[in-house]
Amino acid sequence: MKNIIILGDGMADLPFEKLGGKTPLDVAKKVNLDNLAKNGEIGLVKTVPDALKPGSDVANLAVLGYDPLKYYTGRSPLEAVSMGINMQNNEIALRCNLVTLSEEGDYENKTMLDYSAGEITTAESKILINAVNEALAEDNIKFYPGISYRHCVIIKDYTIEDDLTPPHDISDKVIAPYLPKGVHCEKYLSLMKKSFDILKNHPINIERKNKNLLPANSIWLWGAGKKPILDSFKNKTGLSGAIISAVDLVKGIGIAAGMKIYEVEGATGNINTNFQGKAQTAIKALKENDFVYLHIEAPDECGHHGDYEGKVKSIEIIDEKVLAPVKAYLDGLNEDYNLMVLPDHPTPLSTKTHSKAPVPYMIYRKNKEKGSGFAYNEKNAEKSGIYIEEGYTLIDKLING
Repeated sequence: MKNIIILGDGMADLPFEKLGGKTPLDVAKKVNLDNLAKNGEIGLVKTVPDALKPGSDVANLAVLGYDPLKYYTGRSPLEAVSMGINMQNNEIALRCNLVTLSEEGDYENKTMLDYSAGEITTAESKILINAVNEALAEDNIKFYPGISYRHCVIIKDYTIEDDLTPPHDISDKVIAPYLPKGVHCEKYLSLMKKSFDILKNHPINIERKNKNLLPANSIWLWGAGKKPILDSFKNKTGLSGAIISAVDLVKGIGIAAGMKIYEVEGATGNINTNFQGKAQTAIKALKENDFVYLHIEAPDECGHHGDYEGKVKSIEIIDEKVLAPVKAYLDGLNEDYNLMVLPDHPTPLSTKTHSKAPVPYMIYRKNKEKGSGFAYNEKNAEKSGIYIEEGYTLIDKLING
């Protein structure tokens, strides 16, 4: 039997004034998803334990069946795995965003204008991170370029006791209250300040400003963690598993779990991604595996930017360009299948950051006689009366009923 999860990152939301007091899931035209929900099961699931912060790292671990309270060691180490970095036990990894800070005043009084530096291109960001590494690397510190604004720092013989704020949590805010705190805070802040001096007049950024693009004028360190160790997905579930995602975090989880990673040409992690390519790759992966995890980042990025029109559009594209062809392929098989759609966490437009609130899930099983009768949205999931407290158990519900 084939099993697939289509995860719309950050897809859930709160009622939003500019959408007439409705959520993006309420107003999006999603004929395929609504039809599946009416003929399947919908409910609410808590993917983020109260003791942890609502990051995509924690939530995606839970959706894939890994109890975050047992397996979570930090966000950046999972990204490091995807980047091919072989971490040692005495090393920690930190996410290193390229961000856009306001240029006036002292570093502490600058404002976080954009946590993604205008979603800078990978080609540009690689040059900038290499410049930072050349200037700031030490015997125990090394910077590694990643994709777009997402990069990594590996540090030897440091602990993970510091309080480091994700930059997407402080959009449009003065950064002073959110600067690093803890054992290594002075070093982290020094690296961030020095990076501003390196990057503010770098030729890449001068060219970006000439094109009216946001400059990537500082690094921002967060998401520290140690080397991850996950049990094999195959051993846990008995299924051969595959991951499709544009972001290193989710690919890193898959690699650590021994799952096969499928790359998609033109996949970006935003709304300008190759949705059709993702669907076709999912179909290819279903032919070769028992379980496929198709992760789509676009709704989350739109939520972080407060882009309500983009968030609605991304949901509609997922419905038309991804869900429809995947379901058509599955319907053509001479066997039953299990299909689930859900977000990992909400990314409300009103706050532009993640939330711990439960998310709506939908499970559709071929040949199931009776469905929920509900369209898919947050309110109807709550009306269903189904609530799963421990999110990591949801995958067992999908696979084994």
